[in-house]
Formats: sequence, C-alpha cells, structure tokens
Amino acid sequence: MPTIKVKDGTEIFYKDWGTGQPIVFSHGWPLSADDWDTQMLFFLSKGFRVIAHDRRGHGRSTQTGGGHDMDHYADDLAALTAHLDLKNAVHVGHSTGGGEVAHYIARHGESRVAKGVLISAVPPIMVKTASNPGGLPKEVFDGLQAQLAANRAQFYRDLPAGPFYGYNRPGATPSEGIIQNWWRQGMMGGAKAHYDGIVAFSQTDFTEDLKKITVPVLVMHGDDDQIVPYADSAPLSAKLLKNGTLKTYKGFPHGMPTTEAETINADLLAFIKS
Repeated sequence: MPTIKVKDGTEIFYKDWGTGQPIVFSHGWPLSADDWDTQMLFFLSKGFRVIAHDRRGHGRSTQTGGGHDMDHYADDLAALTAHLDLKNAVHVGHSTGGGEVAHYIARHGESRVAKGVLISAVPPIMVKTASNPGGLPKEVFDGLQAQLAANRAQFYRDLPAGPFYGYNRPGATPSEGIIQNWWRQGMMGGAKAHYDGIVAFSQTDFTEDLKKITVPVLVMHGDDDQIVPYADSAPLSAKLLKNGTLKTYKGFPHGMPTTEAETINADLLAFIKS
C-alpha cells in the first residue's frame, strides 16, 4: 500500500491515480479516502490526477495515539503534497476535510495550490462561543464523544442511517450500501483518533485561516445539513474568503457528495475549469 512516513513516525496511506492537473481530496470525520470513490472515478475519467489520503488514525493510516488536531492534519497533508511534488493542485475538503484544506492552505502557503473547495465544511467554527453565538453548544459535541466511547459500532450505524445523509427525513429512501460503507470506513479507524477528532472539528477556529487565503475557493453547502448547520458555516466562510463563491443546495444533506454526486461532480468540474 502506498504510504508516506511523516516526521512523528505516523504512516499516512494515500491513493494517487492518473495524470494531469492534480485534485486532492480530504475526507470527513470519521471516514477515509474511500468516501471519495465517486469523485475520484469521475475526475479520473475527465483526465485529472486524483489523490486522496486517510487522515492519521483513520482508515489505513497509523492508529496513532496523538496528533489529532488541525495543525497535524494540515502538516500531514503538506508532507503528502511535497512527497508527490504536486503543483497547481485543487484541494477539495468535505466536512472536517474542509477545515483541513483551509488550515493547510493558510499554514503552508499557496505555492502548490490553484484553487480550493469546501463542501459541507466545518469552518469558520462549529462550537458556540461569545464571538460565534450561532454555533452549536459544546454539550452537543460532548454527547458525540460519550456515544463514541460507549458503543462506537452502534453510533456509527445510527449516524449514516439518520442525519448524515438525511435518511431520517420524510420520504427519504435510505441506501443500505451507503450506510454500511460509512460504518465500514468508520470502524477501520482508531477510536482515539475519532474521539479527539470531535474536538478538532468542532472547536478549531478557522476565521484567520479563511482571511489569509487568496486563491479562488468554492463553498458548497446543503441548506438541510443536519451535521454542520448551514447558517453558521458556508455563508460566513464565503464572506471571510478574499475570493470565495457560495453555492447553496436546497434540501441537500451533509453527505451530498455521495447522495447527490451527479450534481456535485458537475459543479466541481465547472469550477475547476473556470
């Protein structure tokens, strides 16, 4: 399996297919590079080079006990882009991966980056604070950690079967395959990484990161996102970005790259080619 060893000894698994302009995909919590299968195959068929990695502690990467924070996530991504010597890359991040992309570009600069895309992403900040009154109370995230610690397998069954893909909405038609694939990806990763990752995705403030970014960034978000509520995320991120474009999807859920792949892929392609 292709892996790189980063400076603390953690091995990061990655996929690297095709040639052409590179598109780098950063997955959401608690998933893996496999969550991008539909996008990877689509963009490979359009002549792009597609790359996706398993975040530390997730998927096939080392189940390390530490380093589950945005600084390490961004540094791991920087190590991968340097190892592959990527230039003119488009970085696409879903959910927690959107935070990773924003922090990577702000922390490591834009010399290798052409554009960015934040899909259903956690920036600017999820948790409710004095400066972010529209955020979710910390107790919500404490509850996620408690559920993970008590019965991770059941928790990882209930999330995709319910709010993640909007399968709890009236008239929704749940896909058993999608639910099981979410569960499979989640259970491949380490409980410690996932437990700490809840703090990383909910409490990191990306405000200053977003302000630093000058490359074009597309912010895509469904207005029926039950995981990262729309009003306190996408519109605020788009405003903070120097060159941000907001695209809102009526009724789309958090996991829209999977359930609404045809629409998302077409809009991604249009943005990358623009």
